[in-house]
Amino acid sequence: MTNSLAGLFRARRKEAPAQALLARGLRLCGDHLAERGEGTGPGGARLVRAIGGYAGALASPSADPFDALLRVGERALEAGGPGAPELALAVADTAVEIRQRSKGAWRLRGLALDRLGREAEALESYDRCLELGAEPAGEVARRVTTLRRRRACLEKAAALFPGAADPLLAPAGTTAVTAAEFAAFVRARLSERGPQDDAVRRLLALHASYRRLLERSALPDPLLGGAEPVGVTGLRGLLAGRSVCLVSNAPAVADSTLGELIDGYDVVVRCDAFRIRAEGTGERTGLHAVTLRGDTPWEGPAWTRPAGIRLVFGDPAAAWRRALRQRLTAGAQEHVGDASLRRPLGDPALLGEDGWDARTTTAFTVLRLLDFLDVTPRLDLIGFDGGGTLRPREAAWVRDRATHVDDRTMRTALR
Repeated sequence: MTNSLAGLFRARRKEAPAQALLARGLRLCGDHLAERGEGTGPGGARLVRAIGGYAGALASPSADPFDALLRVGERALEAGGPGAPELALAVADTAVEIRQRSKGAWRLRGLALDRLGREAEALESYDRCLELGAEPAGEVARRVTTLRRRRACLEKAAALFPGAADPLLAPAGTTAVTAAEFAAFVRARLSERGPQDDAVRRLLALHASYRRLLERSALPDPLLGGAEPVGVTGLRGLLAGRSVCLVSNAPAVADSTLGELIDGYDVVVRCDAFRIRAEGTGERTGLHAVTLRGDTPWEGPAWTRPAGIRLVFGDPAAAWRRALRQRLTAGAQEHVGDASLRRPLGDPALLGEDGWDARTTTAFTVLRLLDFLDVTPRLDLIGFDGGGTLRPREAAWVRDRATHVDDRTMRTALR
């Protein structure tokens, strides 16, 4: 009995610091909401929900508050805006203190530092994540490659003019400061030696490479594992004669037993950040559609879930191209929609319909595109009965064209 009690007291002493750190994480979240408010748009709403989930996990003996804490940091990076990267970093630091061997915590810390422009520290966190056994894939692989190549540009530039470029290699410099100092350094050497000097020419080439790597991340695999770009004609050919269902992300679908029915379609369409629960949602994803939101959509999480076809909707074109470069993952898709499919509702060369704006849901955008192509003998929606995640005008469009509604299976048929 004495040994058992001693063991219990030791366990409680070990748990106390972790509980204090978890409580600190909740205070960080509360301070962020108090200073910044709930925010607007889906990113801000998801962050608020993640904070609520974390608070609930702290109060539930059966939940894991550590995973919920990491989710808060991830949602903060997704939401962006003032204070969000700082919140993500504070959450990551707290998580690292709780579990120093957590790959997820070190990954989050690297991403937050990277977003704040603290490249040297970010690279250290990424390396720590990889040392713990994480696979260098997706976003982390791109960022590690990019940061190392940028550092190599600075080191080679410094080697061209020994002693004159020490500020370029300052470990505490942020990305913005280093970029400004590199540009000033190039101008000074150009003024001193002129454009015909061999070292200056090599310096100009290094600076150009550095600037390109600032604007877009390096691609470890530029061919994305052999993914094939497809336009309108190609998409029509991939869908012709096949049954299609569009699955809602509503909790009612995840909690259902419709998985076998859903996986029975030739093409299963899912949208944005979807959840898989085989019994309810099915497991297959033939087409994944996602809409770019916010001012910097290329900074969102990489699209790593396997899908046969990935369609990314977004405008303007420059942001859309940059997001594809930074968020597509090699081997995660067989086909990628090209520029002809990036804004199907507003493109006069495709649908060109009036009345649909940037707030149009991803689900309706892909549904309207599939309906317009008119090559699928069966086009069903699962979990959208009663509107679901559709906006009122979108839900009305579906009701007007529905040929059958089955409440038992939450299915609305358009064919």
